[in-house]
Amino acid sequence: MGNKKHISEKFQLQKKSQHSVAEYVSGIRAGNRSILSEALTLLESTNPEHEPLAQEILTACVPFSGNSFRVGITGVPGVGKSTFIEKFGLQAIDRGYKPAVLAIDPSSSRSHGSILGDKTRMELLSRSEVAFIRPTPTSGSLGGVARRTRECIYLCEAAGFDLILVETVGVGQSETQVSEMVDFFLLLMLAGAGDELQGVKRGIMELAQMVFINKADGDNAAKAKAARAEYARALHMFPANEDGWTVRTGHGSALNCEGMDEVWEALLSYKNQVTVNGFLSSNRRKQASKWLSESVEELLYRRLKARPDHLDEWKKLETAVANGELSALKAAALLIQKI
Repeated sequence: MGNKKHISEKFQLQKKSQHSVAEYVSGIRAGNRSILSEALTLLESTNPEHEPLAQEILTACVPFSGNSFRVGITGVPGVGKSTFIEKFGLQAIDRGYKPAVLAIDPSSSRSHGSILGDKTRMELLSRSEVAFIRPTPTSGSLGGVARRTRECIYLCEAAGFDLILVETVGVGQSETQVSEMVDFFLLLMLAGAGDELQGVKRGIMELAQMVFINKADGDNAAKAKAARAEYARALHMFPANEDGWTVRTGHGSALNCEGMDEVWEALLSYKNQVTVNGFLSSNRRKQASKWLSESVEELLYRRLKARPDHLDEWKKLETAVANGELSALKAAALLIQKI
C-alpha cells in the first residue's frame, strides 16, 4: 500500500501536474495532505528538474516551521519500533497533539527499492485524520535517515503538525545524524539477549535522552526490569550532558500500552527543562548550522558530478587512488579546484 502510493505520487509529478509555489504553500499551510505529500515527493526526488520548485516551496515554508517537538526513535531490529510509534502516536492524539511520522524505510543498495510498508504496520494511526505518516526510502543515505528527512520535518511543521516522530531503520553506523535533527532521542532496547550492553554502542547511548526496554511482558518482564537496572548503572557512569539532563530509563510493553506514561513524563520534563534553560533554541541553531554545512557538501559533490569534464577527471583520479598512486585527500583537493 505504502509503496504503491509513493510510486503514484512520483507518477503524478512525471505527468507535470504540479502547482505553483503559492498553491503548494497555501495547501501545506491549510493542512492539505495531498499537497503536502506531493511537496515531500518533490523534495525527495533525485530529478534535477524538480529541485528548483522544491527549494522554493521549502524556503517559503521555513518561516512557518519550528513549532513542533521533534522526537527521534531508534532501536535494534525486532524491538517493536512501529508498534511503539503507533501506540505513542495514538496517545499523542489523545493528549491533543497532531503527530507526523517520518518512517524511514531501508532501500536496497542493489535494486534501490524499499519496502515502504509502515502504513500497513501502523494501521490504526494511519486511519486517523489527525496524524500523518510518511514512509520514506533511505535511497543510499547513511545512518538510517533519508536524504531529505530534515527538510521533510520543516514541511510537516508548516502543515501544522506539532509532534514529529522520526523512525530510523535501526541502530546503524551513524545515529548522530538523527540526533542532529531532533530534540529528544529515544533508544528502544530488548532484554534477554545475553549481555545487555553488547548489542549497542556506547556512543549511541550517549546521544539518547531515554532508554526504554520494550516487550517487557509475560516471561520477559523480569528480564526487562533487570536490563533497565543495568542500563541505569551504565548511564550513571557517563559524563554530564550539555543540556543538563540526566538520561532516563524505562521498561514496558508498547503492545499492551504499559510503561508508556514513563516515556511521556520524560519527554515532557525534558521539553520543559531545555525550553527554560535555553538549550532547545541554542541546539536548534547548531542543527541549522549543521544543515548548512551538509547542504554545501552535497551541492559541491553534485556540481562535480554534473559536468562531463569533471566526471572524466573524477574517474582518472579514482583510478589513481585505487592504484595507490595518489592519496584520496589530494585527489579531492584537485577536484575541488575545478569548481
